[in-house]
Formats: sequence, structure tokens, C-alpha cells
Amino acid sequence: MTNSTRGHCLCGAVQLQAMLPARWVAHCHCTMCQRAHGAGVVTWAGFDEAAVQVDDAQGQLRWYASSPEARRAHCGRCGTPMLFASSRWPGELHLARALLDEALTQPPTAHVFHDTHVDWLVLGDTLPRHAATDSD
Repeated sequence: MTNSTRGHCLCGAVQLQAMLPARWVAHCHCTMCQRAHGAGVVTWAGFDEAAVQVDDAQGQLRWYASSPEARRAHCGRCGTPMLFASSRWPGELHLARALLDEALTQPPTAHVFHDTHVDWLVLGDTLPRHAATDSD
């Protein structure tokens, strides 16, 4: 892939490559992301599904349904949370931004599900903050 970014899990068993640019980049504060990643916020980059290649030669990528409309994937060897897909965003695959080796051309543009933001994490930016009930 030309004009692409690469990434991988902690142990390197699952490799990702995505055509740039991403459709969007945003910080998610939903409680499911918080629990799945063990973090107060997760930065996601959204790509068209067809723009993402997953190299899982060792068969370590594990998908599970985190809700009736969403699936998450992690490396079965090292446990790294990696991907998110949902019927709410058909045709998109969301990659955990921290996995990508190269800088993206676009920075995060918003905080989403900010109504469940943890009080122990202070945000110092002026990005828009959207609640879970805000329209897409």
C-alpha cells in the first residue's frame, strides 16, 4: 500500500496496514472502551474497511461481541486491544491510534461519549466534546 501507515500489537504477532488518510480520528470516553483498554480514554482512527489489511499469519487475532451491535479484536498472545467494528458505522474499521507507527496527517478532532469522561483525567485541549446522545 502506498501512502499508508503500519502498526502492530505489543508482541508483533498481529500486523496492521491502512491506506491514508483516515476518515476521522477522535478520543472515545465510553465506558466500554475504558474497560476494554484499561484507560480513561482511547484514541481511535476510523478507516474504510477495504483500506485496512490485517496480517494475522499466526492466527492470534481474536474477535468478540462487546455489545449486540459492536465487535472488538485483540491479540490472543499479548492481549493488546486493536480493532473495533460496529453496525453503527457500517463499512468502517476503527484502529487504536496508539498502535500505528507513523504519524497521521490529521489530529484528533473531537472527544466522543464525553458524558462518561472519568473525573481523574484532566483534558487540556479545546476540541469539541460530544455526549453519547449526540447525533453522528
